[in-house]
Amino acid sequence: MLRGWFIAGALLGGLGVAAGAFGAHGLKAHFEANGQAANWETAVRYCLFHAVALLAVAVAAGLPECTACRGRLGAAGFCFTAGTAIFSGLLAILALTGLRILGAVVPVGGALLIAGWAFVVAAGLQAAPPR
Repeated sequence: MLRGWFIAGALLGGLGVAAGAFGAHGLKAHFEANGQAANWETAVRYCLFHAVALLAVAVAAGLPECTACRGRLGAAGFCFTAGTAIFSGLLAILALTGLRILGAVVPVGGALLIAGWAFVVAAGLQAAPPR
């Protein structure tokens, strides 16, 4: 789990930086023409935020105080990964294609991201107090 969340966080971080740069340079004219720059920027921002969150989950899962809450941290990692893929991925596709129907599915990713944060809260409540 620990290794997986480090890798997922690093991959999402790299993807977020690449997508941000590509959107600002390679796709700038496309977004100016179709008015989808805000959707692209939101997709990139959420990808980057949750890349950092996954790295934090990986670090927390390795702490001795979190032995009992590793399952909840694992659930948070899953929710962050799946939620980012759905939320940021579909929002980016929407920005590229203009397929408005994708906007109906994007909130599923948002709900997973919220669930991931709820699992982090639950893990924090379950963690042993520091000595």
